[in-house]
Amino acid sequence: MGRRSKARECAFQMLYQHELTGEAMTEVVDGFWRIRHTTEPARRLAESLARGAQAHLAELDAGIASHAAHWRLDRIATIERTLLRLAAYELLHTDTPPAVVIDEAVELAKRFGEAESPSFVNGILDAVMRSAGKAPAAEEAGGRGKGSGHD
Repeated sequence: MGRRSKARECAFQMLYQHELTGEAMTEVVDGFWRIRHTTEPARRLAESLARGAQAHLAELDAGIASHAAHWRLDRIATIERTLLRLAAYELLHTDTPPAVVIDEAVELAKRFGEAESPSFVNGILDAVMRSAGKAPAAEEAGGRGKGSGHD
């Protein structure tokens, strides 16, 4: 697992813990690093993603809810809701290629979610990406897309 993938997984786990416990993000982050270890660059990225997603929660939830046809946000399982928030934050507030963000979120959904989680996460994030006016990497790079080594 690459550094950025590991950082996303750590950010997801911190956001999930925050969601379940209601603890302040500072407490979650401090406690997380007492039991989990990674490189300093991965740690910085994980914290940046987790804190960024938490700080933009209202905006992210509104965007996700607007694309989750027939699903109220509170009815989306916590794992999927957390993955969607993390990936939506990265799509909207970083320069990471959209295809990379979506691929990574789908991989996390496969690891932590239910059987239908990957396709659900993919569909919502694709809609979020398109509504933000971000073209998929294949369209941006003239044919380079998923698996093109951006991560």
